Amino acid sequence: MLAVMFAAFMLQIVFRYVLNLSIGWTHEISVVLWIWLVLFGSAFVVREREEIRFDLIYGAVGDNTRRIMAIITAAALIVLFGVSLPAVIDYVGFMKVEHTAYLKIRFDYLYSIYVVFAVAMIIRYLWIGWQAIRGHAPEAFDPTKASSGV
Repeated sequence: MLAVMFAAFMLQIVFRYVLNLSIGWTHEISVVLWIWLVLFGSAFVVREREEIRFDLIYGAVGDNTRRIMAIITAAALIVLFGVSLPAVIDYVGFMKVEHTAYLKIRFDYLYSIYVVFAVAMIIRYLWIGWQAIRGHAPEAFDPTKASSGV
């Protein structure tokens, strides 16, 4: 997805600044791929320990406090994603009547990745919460082992 985004971006530059022609589909494909790349990556590629947190607080506390923080965070996210999921599914289904301007991609196909993302987050945080309830504290963040998430 990133390679196609880059190719579309380069093509847009060539058309706009070399050929003096404006093409809109390259911008549209870049936006569509960016949405899918971010949400798919967040759902299936980025690990829990690579997510953004308040590291100063999270890293300074002990295992039991991190475990409690994990339970609270998991419960909050499960409730928030769970409560919003029916409305999200309805909205994505409703968007089948709209299309993108250039590529004519139906918006329900375009935004369906958010439903996948929300379900993946619910499952992920059910697992994290269950692990924390069973007594397994999340690892303390070590900035020397941080990766790019890819």
